[in-house]
Amino acid sequence: MDAAVLIFLLFYIAIIVLMIASMWKIFEKAGEPGWAALVPIYNSYIMTTSVAGKEPLWFWLLFVPFVNIVIAIMEMFAIAERFGKSAAFGMGLLFLPFIFFPMLAFGDAVHESQRRSRRRSGGRGYSDYEDDEDDRPKKKRRREEDYEDEEDERPRGKRRHEDNEDDEDRPQKRRRRDDDDY
Repeated sequence: MDAAVLIFLLFYIAIIVLMIASMWKIFEKAGEPGWAALVPIYNSYIMTTSVAGKEPLWFWLLFVPFVNIVIAIMEMFAIAERFGKSAAFGMGLLFLPFIFFPMLAFGDAVHESQRRSRRRSGGRGYSDYEDDEDDRPKKKRRREEDYEDEEDERPRGKRRHEDNEDDEDRPQKRRRRDDDDY
């Protein structure tokens, strides 16, 4: 075997491994199992339906000659859009996939499904802590503070008023006319 052929084969295998690893990471970012990148037709289905966000009909159109070219182009633009990237990035996914897929996979791009779940949780996860000393999540601390408040039987308005230490800065209540001495 010629040395040039051996170098070409090693380079080709390296690109295949890089693309599989990139697809694995992209699938995980889209909320799908990473192993799906290893299954030949199933990975195309996941890429079309979950990652690109298209209907299953689009997957079946990939088997129609000439139509599959148009569908593949539109799919690359849809993938770029779902990751919050521009149309130029979609062109990169189409023409230089061995560069742009790893950029998408190992970069800081976030899939639309993950952005939605972050929005629903208010941007907070279990790892969000207010300070280093208290290692409980904020939500749990708030709940425990509410339980502490329930133990105090005073109405909530009175608790706030009595617990507030800046009472001298607050304006005094107006006295009613009946209270004035004439």
